[in-house]
Amino acid sequence: MFLYMLIFMAYHSSRWLPRNQRLKFQIVNAVFIAIVLVPQFYVMGRPKSSRYCRQPLLNNLSASIALSFIASGLSVIFTLVDPVPQSMWASYHVFGLLSFGQGLCTAILTLTAAACVKTTPELYYLSLILTITSISSTGFFAVKGGLWLTKRWPMQRDLSRNNE
Repeated sequence: MFLYMLIFMAYHSSRWLPRNQRLKFQIVNAVFIAIVLVPQFYVMGRPKSSRYCRQPLLNNLSASIALSFIASGLSVIFTLVDPVPQSMWASYHVFGLLSFGQGLCTAILTLTAAACVKTTPELYYLSLILTITSISSTGFFAVKGGLWLTKRWPMQRDLSRNNE
């Protein structure tokens, strides 16, 4: 869910700028993309990362890189297009489900790969960082979704009372 949150933050922070200055925001967007992708490529290119590890952490890292590229494309589209079409919002939410699933897989694989610290330390620690960021962003969206539901629930209840 970390990549889903990055798109969310890029979209909402770009809306603070006037439409004619949003292209300048792409520099900030490119920096965040580099901050996310460079460590992943660095760890992928390390010779120690190809050593044997019982859990498929390297395969999980390649999936994370693929999702990072998709997230970078979505963040560029969401910051430049105004208004964002409904189909793009739908693809964004489907990406969120994929990101959640990938974060869940990362957490499970990392928690069961304690022996990989000795054979592939960089890969294990990057997976640990990705797990922590995924759990944190999932918590953020859980709280945000809970607040959204509590805000909407009394209104739905009041509407049902008026229909009686």
